[in-house]
Amino acid sequence: MEAVMANMAQAAVAQAGIARVAPSSSLRAAAGNGAKSAAMAGGAARRSAKATALGNFVGLRRTADADVASLTAAFSVAATAPASSSRRSARAPVSVKANVAEVKSAPATDLALIDKCINAIRFLAIDAVEKAKSGHPGLPMGAAPMGYILYDEVMKFNPKNPKWFNRDRFVLSAGHGCMLQYALMHLTGFDSVQTEDLMQFRQWGSRTPGHPENFETLGVEVTTGPLGQGIANAVGLALAEAHLAARFNKPDAKIVDHYTYCILGDGCNMEGVSNEAISLAGHWGLGKLIALYDDNHISIDGHTDISFTEDVTKRYEALGWHTIHVPNGNTDYDAIRNAIEEAKAVTDKPTLIKVTTIIGYGSPNKADSHDVHGAALGPKEVQATRDYLEWPYEPFVVPSDVKAKMGEAVQKGAQCEAEWNAAMQQYEAKYPEEAKVFKQLINGELPEGWEKALPVYDPSVPADATRNISQTCLNALASALPGFLGGSADLTGSNMTLLKQFGDFQKDTPAERNVRFGVREHGMGAIVNGMALHSGLIPYCATFFVFTDYMRGAMRISALSEAGVVFVMTHDSIGLGEDGPTHQPIEHLASFRAMPNILMMRPGDGAETAGAYIVAIKNRTRPSILALSRQKMSNLAGTSAEKVAWGGYTISDNSSGKPDAILMATGSELELAEKAAEELRKEGKAVRVVSMVSWELFDEQPEEYRNSVLHPEVTARVSVEASSTFGWHKYVGPAGKCIGVDGFGASAPGPVLYEKFGFTVPNVVATVKSVM
Repeated sequence: MEAVMANMAQAAVAQAGIARVAPSSSLRAAAGNGAKSAAMAGGAARRSAKATALGNFVGLRRTADADVASLTAAFSVAATAPASSSRRSARAPVSVKANVAEVKSAPATDLALIDKCINAIRFLAIDAVEKAKSGHPGLPMGAAPMGYILYDEVMKFNPKNPKWFNRDRFVLSAGHGCMLQYALMHLTGFDSVQTEDLMQFRQWGSRTPGHPENFETLGVEVTTGPLGQGIANAVGLALAEAHLAARFNKPDAKIVDHYTYCILGDGCNMEGVSNEAISLAGHWGLGKLIALYDDNHISIDGHTDISFTEDVTKRYEALGWHTIHVPNGNTDYDAIRNAIEEAKAVTDKPTLIKVTTIIGYGSPNKADSHDVHGAALGPKEVQATRDYLEWPYEPFVVPSDVKAKMGEAVQKGAQCEAEWNAAMQQYEAKYPEEAKVFKQLINGELPEGWEKALPVYDPSVPADATRNISQTCLNALASALPGFLGGSADLTGSNMTLLKQFGDFQKDTPAERNVRFGVREHGMGAIVNGMALHSGLIPYCATFFVFTDYMRGAMRISALSEAGVVFVMTHDSIGLGEDGPTHQPIEHLASFRAMPNILMMRPGDGAETAGAYIVAIKNRTRPSILALSRQKMSNLAGTSAEKVAWGGYTISDNSSGKPDAILMATGSELELAEKAAEELRKEGKAVRVVSMVSWELFDEQPEEYRNSVLHPEVTARVSVEASSTFGWHKYVGPAGKCIGVDGFGASAPGPVLYEKFGFTVPNVVATVKSVM
């Protein structure tokens, strides 16, 4: 091992302290993995051009001050040196700004204690992953310095009140490295992450799940794991801060004043959702969004130069971000501090700080390799890492001086909150009306009687498409709900989502409430999740229903993280007509009905559309989807805004309690079912028509109620829905039939398609007769 360390030291000096030290051949041999050696050797050659400093470490240990000076000098030269001709050269950083701003006041903490705190973070992650025999230790080991500086020196938060409104928000977009966040929360005094919780990492009932979950661990802002979602959530959090600050801050009072910090990795930057979101962040000029990119060049398949060689910094610059590079994120703590100070000084742009690190920093045999990315180190390597980082403590033991140092966050946080509370009292005295609205928003309270703002529909109101009715409802809600805002993915005029009494949320008009997302469905979905989880806002977003395919990942996270987003989805069936099967949703209703904790509602007229919005607004921990029509439909006599909350209910019935047949329908087919029932009634049949506007809500009703709607002794049942029939059989039963669309649609006028696919009164009548 000592020979290995000597080789690593020589390599570091030979490369002027700027290139990552790759595992040497003797080190790999010691690891006993010959098959990996060839691949790692090739990777070492490819990485020779990477301008990454070990700073004041050679190998894994501190060097003498003289060595530090020589390495620093060499590093300064390397910053302007021509890039190598290797494959990595395409990704060489632009201008290096390791020391771009002066630290306002250097922390008084002894450097040795800072090292100790950072190593405590590393070993809590190592020990938890090792005990679980599952997890990702590499990112926490490499990103521990930036995590420490954020939680101990930079961010304002109160560990004893994690929901304090004016806290800085932190998002770990690279959610697989969640032990970094859990370790930081534990060390800074969050009650939700005790030692026992760390020891139960990834176990049943644990408060430390395998990826950060906001509903499981108090103090985690958003649920991350699917890469790229977190940085998009962070954009939403920053948007919410900017909007509320513009509306409620006064020249003499800043009651909304916090930053959003995000750590993301190579995988996040590869995922398209991140590019959609960061493009919008740059356009909006979200100056209080600071993203720290853990630039470790490792993914599951190996070194990222096999598939990812773009210059990430230049991409962010092109998208309107301020960018900084910290070439040595392993030990150059001042460079990290300085970069954050510079980022905070740039108020008109979000900032990306590229922090170049070594994944698995401290592991002699696995650092800088994909072996440390997603698996426990193993007992031997854990001990080797303890030896080389000189960590004599048993698993999960935190030294008392580390506890005392990082535990100062409790007192600092309480002081920050107390100061804000005092400022809030002064604000309330000076601006009572604004304070009343503001407190209502951040406490999640709805104004009394807000539902009364919605229009009332009955058969006297002319037929209309539910997308048009939806726009009337949206504007009514915007007047009644001060935290209601949103927009469309470049389909405002088709989705009918414009709030007519407000302007556009833009860089220079952040107080406005129409959010223009552009053609970015996935980014839009993830951004509104962040907006919803910030507190204070009720966001909606819109596109064509079929394009939920682009944003399904974000919608699933919305459901999982209990974000009360309102998804306004128009053009809900083959009824949209000529645009054809590329735009006609078929399986979409069924797929969302299968998704847990999300309400799928397809209203059949104006009353049901208003009722769907009432349900959506009231459900603050469950997202809602409204599937709305392009084509007109009549307002029916038996529908009810109030009864939408029941999910399914009878809209007409000429029986004395037990009908001959039951017709079930949703959306535009509800009117069709009613017309077919009238024809059957003319022939003396007793027919009940049931609106099944939301299966989820209906299934939640007591059995007695459900049986009162779907009489258990009536087996003659038919469902009518211009969508996949998947799932309807649980309602129609083995003797019933479904009228639906189980193939793709076609390009033709909507009425023609309805005729061709059997959505006609004669076909519905015939189908009902066939099951009676």
